[in-house]
Amino acid sequence: MIKAILFDLDNTLIDFLRFKKNSCNAAIDAMIKAGLKIEKSKAIKILFELYGKHGIEDPKIFQKFLRKVNGTVNYKFLAHGILAYRKMKENYMYPYLGTVETLKKLKKKHKLAIISDASGINAWLRLIPMGIEDFFDVVITKSDVKKQKKYSNPFNSALNKLGIKPGEALMVGDKRDRDIKTAKSIGIKTCYARYGDKNVKYARYGEISNKNKKKGQKIADFVIDDIKELLKLKLN
Repeated sequence: MIKAILFDLDNTLIDFLRFKKNSCNAAIDAMIKAGLKIEKSKAIKILFELYGKHGIEDPKIFQKFLRKVNGTVNYKFLAHGILAYRKMKENYMYPYLGTVETLKKLKKKHKLAIISDASGINAWLRLIPMGIEDFFDVVITKSDVKKQKKYSNPFNSALNKLGIKPGEALMVGDKRDRDIKTAKSIGIKTCYARYGDKNVKYARYGEISNKNKKKGQKIADFVIDDIKELLKLKLN
């Protein structure tokens, strides 16, 4: 019997890539408007290459970007970029449609937890604006266990805090290599959130294309294309 449901955060409860791309676009637009001489498409390409090298949540990514394209950090450009990024981020800081209702119903029967590869502060800076932090009995981040989900440490920590066995938990996440594979390796039931996997192409936003309907069916115990589908799973 499933006693607890463990959730990944980014691209499982929140469309992280969507807000990241929109926020970065806004930042680049603002810096160019402030006087930075560079084509937007080239700037975006360089910025995301830097993210790939230094991490998607590098707090000094715009400084590194400006040194790369401008030779130095122009603080006027930096300020415009940061302010535009933050403003756009606030506009997109909300959970997937149906998330709140789903969590409310799940909470009546199960303990809920977050297991995220984000730092502690970044995880909470997303949970609090979305207004969903109180649903979770446990929140485990990279800051708490010093390991990401390619290791079993975060999962074991969550199980210990919840006081349950691996077979009594269900992990829900979009990353097949971390959320699903690692959880399965220690006996946790798994649910692949296919809707959040950036490698799955969409026919339109929120809908999986027919070409990818079978993708992921052998990856996890369950596969969902919408977070609301969790309510239909037989977890007893």
